[in-house]
Amino acid sequence: MASKIVVIGSVNCELREVFTKLAKLHVKQNFSIAIIVGDLFGDCSTEHELDEITALLQGNINVPLPTYFGLGNRPLPTRIVERIEADDEVCPNLYFLGKRGTLKTAEGIRLVALGGNLETDSKATNKFHPGYTESDARALYGAHSADILITHQWPKGIRTGSTAPLPEDAKVPEEVQCIADLCSTLKPRYHLSSSDGFFYEREPFFHMPSEDNPDAKPLTRFISLASYSKTSKQKWMYAFTLDPKAPPPLTIPVGATATPLAPIQVKRKVLPSQRESYHRFAGTEEDHSRPRKRARAPPPGPEQCFFCLSNPNIATHLITSIGNESYLTTAKGPLSTAKTFPSLNFPGHILIIPFTHTPTLSSITDQTARQSTYAEMQRYRSALHDMLQQRSNGALGAVTWEVSRGTGIHIHWQFLPVPADLIKRGLVDAAFKVEAENLNYPKFERPSATADPSSEPGDFFRLWIWEPPSASAAETENSEGSDGATTTKGSETTLLLPLGSEFRFDIQFGRRVMAKLMELEKRMNWKDGVQPQEEEEADAAAFKEAFKEFDFSLQE
Repeated sequence: MASKIVVIGSVNCELREVFTKLAKLHVKQNFSIAIIVGDLFGDCSTEHELDEITALLQGNINVPLPTYFGLGNRPLPTRIVERIEADDEVCPNLYFLGKRGTLKTAEGIRLVALGGNLETDSKATNKFHPGYTESDARALYGAHSADILITHQWPKGIRTGSTAPLPEDAKVPEEVQCIADLCSTLKPRYHLSSSDGFFYEREPFFHMPSEDNPDAKPLTRFISLASYSKTSKQKWMYAFTLDPKAPPPLTIPVGATATPLAPIQVKRKVLPSQRESYHRFAGTEEDHSRPRKRARAPPPGPEQCFFCLSNPNIATHLITSIGNESYLTTAKGPLSTAKTFPSLNFPGHILIIPFTHTPTLSSITDQTARQSTYAEMQRYRSALHDMLQQRSNGALGAVTWEVSRGTGIHIHWQFLPVPADLIKRGLVDAAFKVEAENLNYPKFERPSATADPSSEPGDFFRLWIWEPPSASAAETENSEGSDGATTTKGSETTLLLPLGSEFRFDIQFGRRVMAKLMELEKRMNWKDGVQPQEEEEADAAAFKEAFKEFDFSLQE
């Protein structure tokens, strides 16, 4: 069941005013719990603050509903500490989350809190002291998940990839890597924090599905509340509804981004035997004078890869569907345009990309994972065929191509609609073969009928040419392709162009052939087809709407 939650920024000992306002709002909204981020109490340096604490402890200030608070910049007042140690609560309905703690409310909402500021020494052992260590942050990994993560400091990199504005005079809180790591680990639905003089709400961001739960697409909303103020117009109170039993969303909300938090870096220990192996290939004292070749830079990892969802700079507005093993995006700088195929009203140039950061499908060593990845990518392709069949009434077929090379970065398939007439007349098949011959490439081959297509050995260019069914066969559920492959509808030819290890191959070969065949030479280079983001978003939205009834990720 969904619960209404209200969050309050630093109160700084203005207890009577804040809880009075909260009580009036609670009558109308019937909140389940309240959470206070930042400092509930001040530094007890004024008579007003001392009177406020006395009134709270004597029961003269009413806390209208279960309210949880942690630590901000200031230590808790001595009288508050004494009351917590004696009664486990400050007063009825007011509970301390601890500097580092987890709690599950009566509504089933899982709270994880890490209060105070990062300290490098080990003096922050007092649970009421507003300081924590990296060990404290790592200890919370054991919570495994959280509905709400509460931290005083911001996670490092949280504003990366965001267009959410900050006030001009805003003093941005310190961003901390171990908080980012904690958020990445727990993947909370909400990450709440505090910022004294202003309110900040980042666009929601999604995390990569985990191996344990590949269907989940966790989404986090980061919100930082301003301190309570009688004069400032900055938001110090925020309410939302949360159902802890609700599954993660199947689709990415409009405006959401990939996680801006860098992947957790795991330090690997070098075993003695490995160290000896490295030493065997290292230069000795006698060969220091030998000139050394400049080492080739390693290929980009997932955090720099344009196709990895863990890259904080990935163009999330192009992503149109996320499955269990792979996802779809509209192509950046598509070969076709929204006017190329009037029956579609969007370019239709689509990329099918596996989650796994691997240069080839065959390099996925786990056979089950490799085959399930390949199967889902093919399932996406079949769904795209079905969409084309319905939208064009059989006037459009499709080609899909893959460049599989061990020296590549992240394998992907490019899908492109093509007039069915060009396929029926054999012009698509011929165009690829003629272009390969003109470039002195090897001849195209048919794949082995018995080979596992997910583990095709060696380097190759793979091409699928799908011809839609004729009007008389459109109702047929299954038909056999020209190379023996069974497709949902229509027939299909698969061709392989073997690529030797020393073979210099143009990775834009597939696009160049199709550009010439479809008279789109001016868009042969993808950079010549790059659009403003507004147009990209419009094309992606149009495709998602057309693909919606065929998108199996929305139906499972």
